[in-house]
Amino acid sequence: MQRILIVDDEPSVVDVVSSRFEREGFIVVRAGNGEEALRLAAESDYDILLLDVWLPGIDGFEMLRRLRAAGDDTPVIMLTARGDEVDRVVGLELGADDYVVKPFSPRELVARVRALLRRTAEARRLRELLSDPAVERSGGLILDVARRRASFRDHPLSLRPKEFDLLAYLASHPGQVFTREVLLAQIWGYEDYVDERTVDVHVRRLRAKLQAIDPEAQLIQTEWGVGYRFVQE
Repeated sequence: MQRILIVDDEPSVVDVVSSRFEREGFIVVRAGNGEEALRLAAESDYDILLLDVWLPGIDGFEMLRRLRAAGDDTPVIMLTARGDEVDRVVGLELGADDYVVKPFSPRELVARVRALLRRTAEARRLRELLSDPAVERSGGLILDVARRRASFRDHPLSLRPKEFDLLAYLASHPGQVFTREVLLAQIWGYEDYVDERTVDVHVRRLRAKLQAIDPEAQLIQTEWGVGYRFVQE
């Protein structure tokens, strides 16, 4: 079961949110102030943290700063009664992953939490892949992820950094279809200047480089109207 730490000094909010997440199968731990929350975070691991900005004593911003300074990378969603853009920017710059303004729908909050947990799991999987020794895939593709080198049918592939990351990510999920939006989130991290056509451009480049070695190569296939998949030959 996934563990969630809810930090808020409003008992009514904590009661409603806790009940909802418990019904969703989460193990819920509560804290009413920053000092208590920091102690709980140090004593145990959590899959996600819901953190109110305006807490007595150590506020949410300061708590988040201390967590990140200590190397704690637990996903964090900030909760606040204010919709001030400055507050959102400050929270995100300190390392928050998402921001929800009160009053909010418990259903929406659960959906945001689950989406963030999915993104976190996929990002962790990609980091693990890129820290592994050489990984060989069927069809003659070899990815040396530690040295960021690739070869296909015993011929070296000259890949740009994002081309390598995209190929490694697709190859680590053979047969699974990914939308352009998901690939943007995992490989590019949703940088503001990147649009979905960037994925198409990188896929075309990868196909061209693979087919320059083997014109019949079809490792990356298009699922029309959906996205792309890696196919083991």
